[in-house]
Amino acid sequence: MIIYQNDLQTFSNDVLKGVIASEITACFQKRGLNHHNDAELRSWQNSLMVMNNVLCNNSGIDQAVQIAIEYQIPLTSKRIDMLIAGKDSEDKSNVIIIELKQWERCNTSSKTDIVETILGGTKRAVVHPSYQAYSYAKAIENFNESVRDKKINLYPCAFLHNYIDDAVPMIKHPKYQEIIDVAPLFLRKDQVALREFIKKYVKYPDRNNEILYAIENGKIKPSVALQDAVAELLGGNEVFTMIDEQKVAFATISEVVAESIGKDEKHTLIIEGGPGTGKSVIAVNLLANLIREGYNVQYVTKNAAPRNVFITQLINGNYRKRYVENLFKGSGVFIETPPNTFDCLLVDESHRLNMKSGIFMNKGENQIKEIINAAKISVFFIDEDQVVTAKDAGSVAAIKRACKELGSIVHHENDFKLVSQFRCNGSDGYLAFLDNLLGIKATANIDLADIDYDVRVFSDPNEMRNELRKLNKNNKARILAGYCYDWISKNNSSLYDIKLKNGFQAQWNFSSTSTWAIDEDSFEQVGCIHTSQGLEFDYCGVIIGADLYYDNGVKTDFKRRAKTDQSLHGIKGDYALADRIIRNTYKTLLSRGQKGCFIYCEDEKLRNYIMTKRSSK
Repeated sequence: MIIYQNDLQTFSNDVLKGVIASEITACFQKRGLNHHNDAELRSWQNSLMVMNNVLCNNSGIDQAVQIAIEYQIPLTSKRIDMLIAGKDSEDKSNVIIIELKQWERCNTSSKTDIVETILGGTKRAVVHPSYQAYSYAKAIENFNESVRDKKINLYPCAFLHNYIDDAVPMIKHPKYQEIIDVAPLFLRKDQVALREFIKKYVKYPDRNNEILYAIENGKIKPSVALQDAVAELLGGNEVFTMIDEQKVAFATISEVVAESIGKDEKHTLIIEGGPGTGKSVIAVNLLANLIREGYNVQYVTKNAAPRNVFITQLINGNYRKRYVENLFKGSGVFIETPPNTFDCLLVDESHRLNMKSGIFMNKGENQIKEIINAAKISVFFIDEDQVVTAKDAGSVAAIKRACKELGSIVHHENDFKLVSQFRCNGSDGYLAFLDNLLGIKATANIDLADIDYDVRVFSDPNEMRNELRKLNKNNKARILAGYCYDWISKNNSSLYDIKLKNGFQAQWNFSSTSTWAIDEDSFEQVGCIHTSQGLEFDYCGVIIGADLYYDNGVKTDFKRRAKTDQSLHGIKGDYALADRIIRNTYKTLLSRGQKGCFIYCEDEKLRNYIMTKRSSK
């Protein structure tokens, strides 16, 4: 999505008349998007004035060249500051990607492609501006098929127009030269050099505006699901280019491992992030990199579903079964593991960790402590809003208590909080809407008016299933449901577990498979929280059962859960916990889809309530 687009002459006029910031704000509003960020308004006014000086004033760049401001990269929540599109002297179609920064200085960092600067009055570790521009260009290449098909070349760069001279050795330190070579860096004194860079690739206009049209309206290739890319990752291929805070977390963990492994000390890193922020992507990338570097490392998750899917995909990719089964472990296998047996344990979905282990939950003492004890470096990826059973004991506070008891140095900084959204079409607004709808936390997104994500609410579950079936051509659509229906088909395959209005009937996913999420014949079965958490699909349809209803607000009723559901076992009158689990469960289910989510509610009042939120769009 491009917010503001004009030819260079019109852009220049808007800047010189002092209206560029208000014009961009108006473009946000025309697209139904709210924008009240004073810092961005100031940055537009300041940065775009300097860019106008670069592009005009006898620059030799045709005034019909196209300018785009604030382009949201498909399937992400990230926006590119500025695009300049046109032709070079050989009539090649090119786009300059410019990351604009108002920084005056920064410090180097020991982490790869990371610098330190003051943001919001606080010293922060952030990606080098050249890496940021490069990663955004890679994201466009990965997601936009038309850019590749039409042979549109992307040239990323960064422009720090306020950067002071005495800090140049920091931002241009030799350790950053490799990424600067890929995405050139221009500072305050480099305006002429930036102009020449732009003019080299975009000197003449694209008369039919086909270049930006392809950027804006090109065929979008769905983001590769992690479960489909795990074999390539372990094989050393770069499937995902990590962006912003993902890269910071990855680089920090890598550095802690490299610097601490030979020392007599333990380290624990806590990485927080909501659904679709890339926790699992970072974890699997780290697994692959640390294996190649010769470390003794394992990926750990309480959730059997993603673990089984990853193992199956790797075996199908010609990895030996024993090898991959030794890489991916459940959280209850470290009870008797001697201290520091592993160099690093990467613990995904850490909110799902239990106190004790075993079928009867009577083994060991505490899974968090056992994991920290077993590894020199332990990394916990966590989202406390995805606690979905009464047995889930993983929390930031619990991890820190265990670290204090075991003498492990804790790393838990704001730099490790993942906020960029790479699921739900990159819509932060959709997840904020779910938080507000489900009463998890108050947000500004009370409806779906500003949300670029395919949300549909159905009054007939058969219609929802039929629409999903049309979208299941590549086996990437699934139906999910809250656990309100007894699993009677487990012992009698002729019976149906879920029966709804208009004759809809379906079974829970078969007990004969542990890889329902990728099985070729599993669309007709319905998945639950236990078989879908930690995984993702192109589209998902969610059946909201009677445990969530509307009565002057969205409310829960734990008594409407299935008798066969063990999620609330052990609640013992803790109704607040039961309420939290039900709400978290539906947020998790409703955020599994990359491109869209379809919804059917058993409670008609809840369905009508959500429809009012949908119809306001």
